[in-house]
Amino acid sequence: MTVLAQAQAGDEEAFRELTAPYFRELHLHCYRMLGSVTDADDVMQEVLLAAWRGLGGFAGRSSVRTWLYRIATNRCLNAIRDGKRRPPAEPVPPFDPPAPSRRGDVTWLQPYPDEWLHELTDAGPETHAVRRENVELAFVAALQRMPPKQAAALLLVDVLGFSTPDVAELMDTSPTAIKGALQRARAALPVDSRGPIPDASAERQLAKRFAEAFVADDITTITSMLTDDAWLAMPPAPHEYYGPAAIAAFLRASNEGRTSIVELEESGANLQPAFRCYFTNPGAGTGERQDRRYAGHIVLDIRGSHIVRITRFLDDDPVPRRAQRDGIN
Repeated sequence: MTVLAQAQAGDEEAFRELTAPYFRELHLHCYRMLGSVTDADDVMQEVLLAAWRGLGGFAGRSSVRTWLYRIATNRCLNAIRDGKRRPPAEPVPPFDPPAPSRRGDVTWLQPYPDEWLHELTDAGPETHAVRRENVELAFVAALQRMPPKQAAALLLVDVLGFSTPDVAELMDTSPTAIKGALQRARAALPVDSRGPIPDASAERQLAKRFAEAFVADDITTITSMLTDDAWLAMPPAPHEYYGPAAIAAFLRASNEGRTSIVELEESGANLQPAFRCYFTNPGAGTGERQDRRYAGHIVLDIRGSHIVRITRFLDDDPVPRRAQRDGIN
């Protein structure tokens, strides 16, 4: 008896064996659709449950992978339509920030850990999942601003490599409708004229210089590393700051009165340079550090020899431990 037949007969271990190879790429697909690791976790719970309940009706006219993408895509569309993807509450800063240059509209955005993306490196060419331009924060944020069905069509065809007829069937529409959605989605993607991504060594060196300056509160050095049109964003806060002067003003305000020590730990997210941020306090007379607490995640967008965007995530650690390859608890 095949694994599929065993799973259809109600064997839970066979079901896990059947779906486990696709878990991470489906989770990444949900993340791209929803922009949030937390929301992707929630929807993946629904995807696996729907697949388990619906497996008896799977007739094999498509591959298991395509069938699972059909479930995942439609669950994401339902979550967006039903308002399940709710922006988190706007945090109240412990200082008086300067007026922002604008208020961002994708406050639910979260980073996606590189260690999860690396799980897909050896998964085969059919995933098409680990090219940097298709996982960067700027791309994921752009998807959030599209009509959801356009974003889904773009991901399924241009990123995941499904054919237009297959996507039309998967989304219960016509190939003509998918072609139109694709045309509009492609036109909505921002044109990146910010320069090339530097080689890995140069990018690491620039990120290291930034981290050293950030820990030292060396705002002059940080601003010297920015392009003239650089942005600072801070999801889930909507405040965004444009240009070195505005970014410097915000950093100065946030540093005033802070007595804790800032530490950055290199992490990597969305295949971009990233750091986990911690606040610690010196131990009284011992030299030890106490009360170490997570204080956000910083992701850098680097082009050429400068930083074009700093995204400082202010919410709790956005890497829920339950989202692992072995399944969802």
